[in-house]
Amino acid sequence: MRDYVFLPLIAVLCLVALRHPWIGVLTWTWLSVMNPHSYTWAAATMPVAAMVAGSTLIGALLTSDRKRILVTPESILLALFMIWVTFTLPFSFLPEGSYDMWSKVMKIDLMILVTLMLLQTRRQIELFVWVVVLSLGFFGVKGGIFTIATGGAYRVWGPGGFITGNNEMALALIIVIPFMRFLQLEAKQLWAKGLWTTAMVLTAAAALGSQSRGALVAIAAMSVYLWFKSPRKLVFGVGMVLAGFLLLGLMSDAWDARMETIANYEQDESAMGRINAWWMAWNLVKDNFLGGGFDIYNAATFARYAPTPNDVHAAHSIYFQVLGEQGFVGLFLFLLMWYFVWRSAGWLIREGGRSETTHWCRNLGAMCQVSLTGYAVGGAFLSLAYFDLPYDVLAIVVLTKRWLQEHRASEAVVPSRNRSGMAPGFGPIGHAP
Repeated sequence: MRDYVFLPLIAVLCLVALRHPWIGVLTWTWLSVMNPHSYTWAAATMPVAAMVAGSTLIGALLTSDRKRILVTPESILLALFMIWVTFTLPFSFLPEGSYDMWSKVMKIDLMILVTLMLLQTRRQIELFVWVVVLSLGFFGVKGGIFTIATGGAYRVWGPGGFITGNNEMALALIIVIPFMRFLQLEAKQLWAKGLWTTAMVLTAAAALGSQSRGALVAIAAMSVYLWFKSPRKLVFGVGMVLAGFLLLGLMSDAWDARMETIANYEQDESAMGRINAWWMAWNLVKDNFLGGGFDIYNAATFARYAPTPNDVHAAHSIYFQVLGEQGFVGLFLFLLMWYFVWRSAGWLIREGGRSETTHWCRNLGAMCQVSLTGYAVGGAFLSLAYFDLPYDVLAIVVLTKRWLQEHRASEAVVPSRNRSGMAPGFGPIGHAP
């Protein structure tokens, strides 16, 4: 039954994308972040994302919709990172094994560049935010209800793709909570604000219910920065503290026992396995300037570079992941890109607050910084360097900055009527030439 609904919907959206490619961007984002096709039967094995991407690219070439290649520090660094990853691919330890991940990374980053080219208006930017929020908010609300009902005794898992695991799902939910806050700040009706408050609390509960220790650290850091960037700090702060105590009080003994291992990480096999993987990445890149490629998490590589050769783990850190796979140059480009995203979000906070018309840019920039805080802290313990969602944040920041710059430029062009008392095509006001 799901296939009968999903496949016709995708077909219609592909046709719409041929005429309005920005709709294809929104559809691609929905598919890549939420993975709704994983809940179907036939569509689960079909290249639905590729179909939408193809329709979007064809539409971008054939339609007269406004398009512009954005040349910004963020887009340039993203393109340079793509070039570097491609350059290092032939030098990978296992080029064939690295090809699949390289292909995924190229598709994701290419569509982010297409997003920067096709989305233009405030409405399109806000719809993009809505798609991101609803795509993950569905799992946040559902997972939050499940966590509260079970006291966190069972883990919340992801839908598939990059966020299949509990740890990855938790970080994705943490990244999206600030955008729920943005929609709450922009909501006009009291009932809508209440719904977004409920959604944020339930999504936070789902992140805690993943039993991810890295997520607990990340949500703490994100919450502090969220409070710092929010208006009405006293009211919002009291609400956050009360919600935090309520959620922690509902957690089971099993959840408490797992979180307590943070303080005794030396005795935890999982934590020590991550540290072993970090040392492996460091030793590898000291020996191989270009890194080892995407496929380095295997017995042969760990036997050569890890302190504990038989303890094979994934990187469990966006920083050591990029370092081990793409070397020092790859890590430098990666970190510099996110630095410029952070800086541009700060520019939005400063410049967007100058008028009531652009205040939404200030709120969005602040929440982007909050989201990046969660990603930077939580990402220290998870291998999500190439996941779509943070790059969607990059796109939101760049697009909003461009919108604000163009809005300022249009305001600066004062009509000649206001400049000199002369209306276009007329002499002094009230007199024909």
